[in-house]
Amino acid sequence: FFSIYFLLNLLWKKYKYLVLHKNKSMKPIVPISTIMSNNVIKLNLSDSLSKAEELFKTHNIRHIPVVNGDKVVGIISNADLLKVALADYNDDDTEVTGTLYNMFTLEQVMTKNVATVLSFTSIRDVAEIFATNDFRALPVTYENKLVGIITTTDIIKYLLSQFED
Repeated sequence: FFSIYFLLNLLWKKYKYLVLHKNKSMKPIVPISTIMSNNVIKLNLSDSLSKAEELFKTHNIRHIPVVNGDKVVGIISNADLLKVALADYNDDDTEVTGTLYNMFTLEQVMTKNVATVLSFTSIRDVAEIFATNDFRALPVTYENKLVGIITTTDIIKYLLSQFED
């Protein structure tokens, strides 16, 4: 069983080895703007947890940046929402109810003071951030505005695309 960090570290080490040895089949290091998701689903600070749940389900995503105006003020993950929902789970029920969603605000559940990266940050630098921190996604900004989101899955897909069969 491999953790995502183990996989990222393994892929990154192989990638660095190939770059250091000037493997001609490798693409040059590129900014994350080329692999990030540009069509960012976002929540406003005043939105409800029910809206967050709806967006997670509708768009099949696991992280949503939270903004106040144009400024990124946090991020919420599907796991954060599940922690709240599971507190309301009853063995007699076959589904989780949203009762507790009304007891908490988005601001109470989201991760605050979230790290962000600039759109021109290199894939290498973002991979290092993921490998050395407990992050799975980072909002991407340009001129203090949310322009995208980058995830560990995006990095892994990019690194895998760099290797020939």
